[in-house]
Amino acid sequence: MAAFYSLMFAGTGVALPFAPLWFGERGLSGAEIGVIFAVPMLARLVTGPLVAVWADSFSLRRTPIMILAAVATAAYAALAFSQGFAVQLILWFVAASCAGAIIPLTDVLTMKLARKEGFNFGWPRGAGSLAFIVANVAMGALLVRAPSDAVMAWVVAATLLVALSAAVLPPAEPVHEAGRLSRADRFKGLGRLVADPTFMTAITAVGLIQAAHAFYYGFSTLTWKAQGIPESLTGLLWATGVAAEIVFMWFLEPWRNRVGPWGLLMLGGAAAVVRWTAMAFAPPLALLWPLQLLHALTFAASFLAGLQILERLAPPESASAAQVLSSALSAGVLIGLATVFSGPLFDAYGALGYLSMAVLALLGLLAGWRLRPALVQSPSNRAVDR
Repeated sequence: MAAFYSLMFAGTGVALPFAPLWFGERGLSGAEIGVIFAVPMLARLVTGPLVAVWADSFSLRRTPIMILAAVATAAYAALAFSQGFAVQLILWFVAASCAGAIIPLTDVLTMKLARKEGFNFGWPRGAGSLAFIVANVAMGALLVRAPSDAVMAWVVAATLLVALSAAVLPPAEPVHEAGRLSRADRFKGLGRLVADPTFMTAITAVGLIQAAHAFYYGFSTLTWKAQGIPESLTGLLWATGVAAEIVFMWFLEPWRNRVGPWGLLMLGGAAAVVRWTAMAFAPPLALLWPLQLLHALTFAASFLAGLQILERLAPPESASAAQVLSSALSAGVLIGLATVFSGPLFDAYGALGYLSMAVLALLGLLAGWRLRPALVQSPSNRAVDR
């Protein structure tokens, strides 16, 4: 699973920070780039649940992952030779929708394997983050000498490797131990999750804190470039944040267990308010490094908290639906809306657009506080957190 995560994040480690540069060099404005990134995110409110129900129709968890990666590869390859905003919007929508669904499905598979085999989920996920760093730094150095076409060539190759390896690397883990559920039962399970107010509050809290990364994901590279920071250092700044994420996942498990998922969510939200407020005032390079270290809390802590909280709140037969629903909200509609507004904010205000992300993080923090009675109410509950 560590090898498979590494292949996945070797692609996202280039696509996430550098695709805006690729689009920008093809004449698209900040607002147009924001729309291209936002549309597949917003559509996950529909595509996410449909993918979850579709994925649970297979016998093995790795089969839909392989199909999604193959479709994403074809769409990225077509995008590399495309021209025009409308065509690029459609192709990015297909590629990003498929690639975005692979990660929560892989997370569900890995969490089940971690419980069965007794390993720390953070190790394979952290291996993927390490691959993100390597790809990120390599592409930052490459772009000093090579044209931006290298970005799309890298993404196509990485996604192709994911598609080819999906049939080999992930173990043949069944979707349902007791046999397949009917389509009606899968939709009923999805409906029960949506009707659960505690579950919906949880995915909203996690989603708002994660969505507060939208301006950073879409426009940090362009913001730093406007400050005179070269692409090579941009790659290192991104790598610093992901390195902090890796350390958090690999080496802080005992501390994470003591804090529990609700505490991690609160820490992640508070750190996000601090981080994005500081970033709004275009701090000098010397201050950007410690701010990037907060990624361990703003992303990793809230991400792991969300996985654990949803695993507790959702029944086992709805595990895929729970994680994909959460991804549809956090990596979908919420971050999609945030990205739509980030483009015009960047065009009009530059780095000050980060202030809107601080507001989102604060709202997530307040929503997370409402989960306290359900998650921190007895010694037995605290034992479950560990």
